[in-house]
Amino acid sequence: MKDVASPLTGVLALAYFVLVKMEVSMGLLKIEGVTHWSIPVNDLGESEKFYGDLLGLKPLGRLGDSGMSCFNVGDHNILLCQRAETVDKSFVEDHNVHHSFTVSPETLVQACKIFYEKKIPIDRLYYRGKGFFTGRELYFFDPTGNRLELRDPTWKPGMPEPSFEDLARS
Repeated sequence: MKDVASPLTGVLALAYFVLVKMEVSMGLLKIEGVTHWSIPVNDLGESEKFYGDLLGLKPLGRLGDSGMSCFNVGDHNILLCQRAETVDKSFVEDHNVHHSFTVSPETLVQACKIFYEKKIPIDRLYYRGKGFFTGRELYFFDPTGNRLELRDPTWKPGMPEPSFEDLARS
């Protein structure tokens, strides 16, 4: 008779390690969730129109006279925070820093058309086949120059890779 206890014991030991030991080594504090993310903006009114009217985030309102406006998407709250002084973001600060929103394939194509028509500054359209967040990614800039991303997670390697211009004109 074949001994099945050894492989089973190994699997159970691995499961125990992942479920119990990994939780302990994750950190000294247990963070339960994200309350909100903040995005600095040069012009709060202009940014409220961009994030609300163009991107379709749900406006929750301004936080008194604090210079902050709250928006919601899914289970995330985003604060637009008026800067004390305008910052010139016409240069590329750090190409890795951005905020990403998940969209359907249809919405990504629609965004290409709208952004092209409204001359929203585009960084790039990228097709990511490997990594944690795979899919079709459209990087663009808000009125302040913050880099944003719309990500269509349904795109897979081997699927067509049309350019931003091709999608905008489709």
